[in-house]
Amino acid sequence: MVKACYEKLKAGRCVNNTESTFMVMNPVETWTSREGSSYPLGVFYIKEEDAFNFAIYSKHATAVTLYLYEENSYEVPVLSFDLNYLLHKSNRIWHIRIKASGLKHARYYAYKIDGPDPVNQWTWHAFDKDKVLLDPYAHAVFFPPAFSRVAASVPGPNDGKAPLGVLIREAKKFDWQQDEFPKHEHDLIIYEMHVRGFTYHPSSGLAPEKRGTFAGIIEKIPYLKELGITAVELMPVQQFDVSNGNYWGYSTLNFFSPHHTFASSPDDTGQINEFKMMVRELHKAGIEVILDVVYNHTAEGGTTGPVYSFKGIDNSTYYLINEDLSQPYFNYSGCGNTIHTRNSYVRRMILESLRYWRKEMHVDGFRFDMASIFSRTDDGSAGRDEPPVFEAVSSDAYLANARFIAEPWDVAGIYQLGKKFPGVQWMQWNDAFRDDVRRFVKGDENMMARLVTRIYGSDDLFSDDLPNAYHSYQSINYITSHDGFTLYDLVAYNQKYNEPNGQLNRDGSNYNFSWNCGTEGDKLLTPDILKLRKQQVKNFCTLLFISNGIPMFVAGDEFLRSQIGNNNPYNQDNETNWINWDLPEKNKDIFRFFKKMISFRKSHPSLCRSRFWRGDVMWYGTQGQLDTAYYVKTLALFLNGRSESDQSFYIMINAYWEAIKFKIQENDTWYRIIDTSLASPADFEDNDNEVPVTDNYLVNSRSVVVLMTRN
Repeated sequence: MVKACYEKLKAGRCVNNTESTFMVMNPVETWTSREGSSYPLGVFYIKEEDAFNFAIYSKHATAVTLYLYEENSYEVPVLSFDLNYLLHKSNRIWHIRIKASGLKHARYYAYKIDGPDPVNQWTWHAFDKDKVLLDPYAHAVFFPPAFSRVAASVPGPNDGKAPLGVLIREAKKFDWQQDEFPKHEHDLIIYEMHVRGFTYHPSSGLAPEKRGTFAGIIEKIPYLKELGITAVELMPVQQFDVSNGNYWGYSTLNFFSPHHTFASSPDDTGQINEFKMMVRELHKAGIEVILDVVYNHTAEGGTTGPVYSFKGIDNSTYYLINEDLSQPYFNYSGCGNTIHTRNSYVRRMILESLRYWRKEMHVDGFRFDMASIFSRTDDGSAGRDEPPVFEAVSSDAYLANARFIAEPWDVAGIYQLGKKFPGVQWMQWNDAFRDDVRRFVKGDENMMARLVTRIYGSDDLFSDDLPNAYHSYQSINYITSHDGFTLYDLVAYNQKYNEPNGQLNRDGSNYNFSWNCGTEGDKLLTPDILKLRKQQVKNFCTLLFISNGIPMFVAGDEFLRSQIGNNNPYNQDNETNWINWDLPEKNKDIFRFFKKMISFRKSHPSLCRSRFWRGDVMWYGTQGQLDTAYYVKTLALFLNGRSESDQSFYIMINAYWEAIKFKIQENDTWYRIIDTSLASPADFEDNDNEVPVTDNYLVNSRSVVVLMTRN
């Protein structure tokens, strides 16, 4: 067979599917125009040749066939090309170049790949010659009407039921209008949101076709500017599996394409331009765009999961395989598999994905889901050296100015918050801030010293000593995120209520450090309890925004959005997750407080600094020296703003259940700007209307007071 093929190559023809189908080689053509190029991976259009180049990595494949499909004909390809390794393979990459005129009316493409059976841990293949496979580098994904996860999860054909790559002949020219990357420092305010949930509720006031889309976010930019946030952190927007019930999107199918249902345009590639338009318009408003990316696992799950792409292309390359072959996939993500990021080609895919979103889509930064998984070695153990992914990212010139944020743990036991995390220049989600502030506001004992450390910038974790020289801004301070209670639920529920998720309430954290303020939920809610809940929300808000480090909160917290006590609604595509836009008016007092607090934060660079406060801060108790005894629930601090050409602040915090008088320890002319115990608008005074304060101030129970000097 090989000899026969060689003779045909000598004769100047290459067999495709049948003996009667061949391409005549023009002797003036270059090698790459005849055979295709191994770079770049994926499919790209060569305008000079009016041709498409297809390239796919598979180290262990023995046969690769490219299939092309017309619109409305997804089961039977209009064309197919058997790739001959003597002509269409370079090292581990299979490739072919095809004239556009020879593609008929094809709009979609996919592969079928065959290879050896699984043998051992290092060659645990999952080839299925009948499976239609999605190109990992596709820039847009199409789902046929008969798309089926079930068909991909059992052996045998799934023609007409598999996701397909979109053949983009020439990308529509996008006018970036001299777009520039905004870059925020002390005024960075991160707002975590879900694209669909942000505007899908009818109360959003958007046209039905724009609800839950990138276009919907554009419509809400005036709201984002009014609120004052300067960065949106979008929960996963890379194409994820629409059929496995993961509303949040942590089920990535493809790392190069925007999620298709987030586009209002019905066009196959509409999501690309609509995403770009969203980024461009957010940038015009001075708002950074950060993507929550999931490079630690895929939508293919474990042994019983579907074969969409990576498994069928080269399973042992893309995934970490366990020595125990009865359960072959390492599962450090909790989602069935773990990506093999120590492999050079997998690492290349991640880097090229990051570059694509940065260069072509103008994304400002990335938040890495369960980033500590990258520390796992080939056998699944935690490596001590810098993971190759971090080394590659840190040395990449194009990514040098991008913002990188880590979730510095995984679900299987690696916890690397602070100096333990190998990405030394990355910012990190600080769950120690979350837990310690929650516990203090709740009224737990032995929290005073921890609160001081968190407000200061968590220098116990991000040490600025000579060997380390960390910055305080590397701590992403948050009290709530998508993962857990909303801010209102944190003060309305003692327990989680996750039964709608279908896991018998076993999912989600049992350690929420929440307090319902006297009654569970809203059924027996009284005015006094609601007042206390709002006061606690304002306490959380104030502590978040007066702390050194970068503040982040989840969309809807600013007007008391509730998930009815569900702290893990990952599969709830309903009003549990959709934001109700009637709430800003219903809870306008809290909405006003958030807006004022954000504006206050941005106006005072002495609060968030590149470095720790050091000698500019003094810590006090109610009457003098700071007391850190286990029972103490009061704290005062003086922050001198002169080194930052800013005003100075005296902040008094009382987590007791009764009012306590504080003696002000710093001699200056003080004015009260915030008292969370007061009703709106007195809780946050307008500029030049602050209340003068003398030597003492009675700080009401469970409240925070902020005093400020005049310019």
